[in-house]
Amino acid sequence: MDKNFQYNKPWILQRADPYVYKHTDGKYYFTASVPEYDKIVLRCSDTLEGLKDAPELEVWHKHDRGPMSKHIWAPEIHYLFGKWYIYFAGSDVDDIWALRPYVLECQGPDPMKHPWIEKGKIQRAATDEFSFEAFSLDATVFENKGQWYYIWAEKVGVGKQISNLYIARMENGYTLATDQVLLTTPDYDWERHGFWVNEGPAIIKRDGKIFMTYSASDTGINYCMGMLTADEDSDLLDPLSWKKERYPVLKSSSEHVVYGPGHNSFTKDKDGNDILVYHARTETEIVGDPLYNPNRHAMLMKFEFVNGRPVFDYD
Repeated sequence: MDKNFQYNKPWILQRADPYVYKHTDGKYYFTASVPEYDKIVLRCSDTLEGLKDAPELEVWHKHDRGPMSKHIWAPEIHYLFGKWYIYFAGSDVDDIWALRPYVLECQGPDPMKHPWIEKGKIQRAATDEFSFEAFSLDATVFENKGQWYYIWAEKVGVGKQISNLYIARMENGYTLATDQVLLTTPDYDWERHGFWVNEGPAIIKRDGKIFMTYSASDTGINYCMGMLTADEDSDLLDPLSWKKERYPVLKSSSEHVVYGPGHNSFTKDKDGNDILVYHARTETEIVGDPLYNPNRHAMLMKFEFVNGRPVFDYD
């Protein structure tokens, strides 16, 4: 990164749920929720910092009616099973909280030039009767020991529902091979501001360990990041393989004028530094419903591993 780059400051304005993917050829791709929640956009650059001013391409637009016609949220771009995929959530204009996870598949090797087609809703395993029956969103995928895994948030319960995080192994880019397994539920007070929420999972691996960050509480200034850790040799579909941190690993800082940090992803810059990509606000007074306030901005944080674990520090 440029030595004059300002970390933990607005980097790409009004882009919530930012996701950066660095491909094997070194190119960087960026996608995020746009304030209108009506489309999926991509940027591409040879450098991480270049994404800021890279032209933005709309690769897909919401439907007028039915599924995928409202609340197009939290897209992520990944390359797996030899193809490009975008994972995102969408609801129905006639049932705006009927969020479900969907998939786009690119029909060629260049995600900026070749067409994307809809693969529909993620298909659960044949034996799974529960997944994606309720409010579901924020899917991410990761590989370990030659297997691909899918993690997502889904609400359960009655009344004011609780958002948990689940994991399953994947059969292909749009089908799950195993039943859902509950990874984490909002156990602690810092996960329960406004709503009881665990969402926005992201994976980083280092020295035989798998770290899963996630976001907690409502989308205002109480939004923060928690973390779970597993050994790469463990059974990742066993909840006991994952250890949950008692306290958030990143939260609001009035000193640094960063409020509600969360829904992150991970990447590396050209110098090999680990970079946390996240969204946050720069004000405490939010006009209207925080969910529809556009001022969540993508930011970057350089971080290091200390005693084998990632440490997120604004300084």
